[in-house]
Amino acid sequence: MEPNLPDVVLWSIPAFVLLTVIEMVSYRFHPDEDAAGYDTKDAATSLTMGLGSLGFDLLWKIPILAVYMGVYELTPLRVPVLWWTVLLMLLAQDFFYYWSHRGHHVIRILWACHVVHHSSRKFNLTTALRQPWTSATVWPFYLPLIACGVHPAALAFCQSANLVYQFWVHTERVGKLPRPFEYVLNTPSHHRVHHASQGGYLDRNYGGILIVWDRMFGSFAAETERPVYGLTKNIATHNPLRVATHEYAAIARDVRAAGSWSERAGRVFRGPGWQPVPRPGAEAAVPVPAPVSVEAAGGPAPVRAEAPASVTAAAPAPAPEHTR
Repeated sequence: MEPNLPDVVLWSIPAFVLLTVIEMVSYRFHPDEDAAGYDTKDAATSLTMGLGSLGFDLLWKIPILAVYMGVYELTPLRVPVLWWTVLLMLLAQDFFYYWSHRGHHVIRILWACHVVHHSSRKFNLTTALRQPWTSATVWPFYLPLIACGVHPAALAFCQSANLVYQFWVHTERVGKLPRPFEYVLNTPSHHRVHHASQGGYLDRNYGGILIVWDRMFGSFAAETERPVYGLTKNIATHNPLRVATHEYAAIARDVRAAGSWSERAGRVFRGPGWQPVPRPGAEAAVPVPAPVSVEAAGGPAPVRAEAPASVTAAAPAPAPEHTR
């Protein structure tokens, strides 16, 4: 029997709208010169990406639900939907969300999906709505829950609750919370770090509802300096189609330019910043200019060490096409 659980995203839409309007008004009457704030085109792009993701998610859910239901029917296990089992399912879903989120940062073909959410150089509540249109790469991470007897509808409820929770952490209007909350929960402070592009902040704070997974698995970073939002190589477009697909296009370019099958695999399945090791044949001799004598100027000859005729220098690797 399918669990009868509410659609928490649908019920939360009025709160999304109200909180976004309040945040916009707060910037109007209490501007913060250091905060990223709002940009009309950027906010419109985020809203368009969010609306588009709703439509594309309906398409992806058809085959994903078929797989989930197949696995659910095959497993002899069943998890009843009770108040306390729902809490346990939320905890388990958040754990697997952490690994899904982390995987979508460290495997480039998965990053091509998730990069959409990081493509804004602003950080406000509309950024939470900037969702990918290719989220079909997420479902394998939750197969263990289905195999353990969690009904797909119960999983969908937990995923929706996790998504709704993360809406409010996309803001600069909330500072650090009391230490107990900051230690356990994902907060705006922690999530600002996650969206930052500084080297020390990259690939940190993957948690959805809880930040304890990051503390346990070594991916936590506290907010110390003000974050710089966006990608290490930002895209100069507000075109939703390009925002949704630009990293896939970059992967295709890199694969076409690759010199071997191992490099092609690396361009797809290694990290977004991966570069192949330069081949020995790529080295070139660089002559060392002969020392200039000052004897012709009437002064003493300088004392100098013998220099080799040439040194070898590795040719620089081509600049990566990807954004990070």
